[in-house]
Amino acid sequence: MAALVDVDFTVHERERVALFGPSGSGKTTLLHVLGGLIVPERGEARWRGGLLSGLDAAARGGVRAGGIAFVFQGANLLPTFTAFENVAFAAWASAEGRGGARPLLDPSELLALAGLQAKLDALPAELSGGEAQRVAIARALAQRPALMLCDEPTGHLDSDTGTRVLDLLDALQAEFGFAQVTATHDSDVAARAQRAIGLQDGAITSEEWFP
Repeated sequence: MAALVDVDFTVHERERVALFGPSGSGKTTLLHVLGGLIVPERGEARWRGGLLSGLDAAARGGVRAGGIAFVFQGANLLPTFTAFENVAFAAWASAEGRGGARPLLDPSELLALAGLQAKLDALPAELSGGEAQRVAIARALAQRPALMLCDEPTGHLDSDTGTRVLDLLDALQAEFGFAQVTATHDSDVAARAQRAIGLQDGAITSEEWFP
């Protein structure tokens, strides 16, 4: 069975989109195709007019460094790096991918935006789940993304902490203007988007716009 079936999908600049559906519906696969982590066996993925899926793995990695960031369900922080070092490493990698371009903000400023100015020297094991996810968001923002891809970013968090994380993502998007695509099975999360794409068995089954 194909993971995605006849999916035709475009994300526009500054748009906030939710990919909504149950586990196994194809949300994560579509997110990974959009970000160049997976190359589709048929069809194509494009980024800024260029053929993303036609590039080799190294070239796709360079494209991600130049404008596509991921926030996963788990924070996936480097365990021996402090919060500051996790964000600084992403900023450095993005600058290298852009040919030495300066980062959007320095790591301390990014962590301050996430409300973590007191946690610069904390290791991931010393952070709560919500704090670790906010470090992951700061790390993603350090890549100066034009597109932020979020895979169930609140899936491991309690509802109050999850709401604060979503509020942070929405505030940062409003400030910095990146497009945001969030995969979720939660209808309340989907309703925060401007557009919700329903997925079932790898196919798009619905499209709903919110005011």
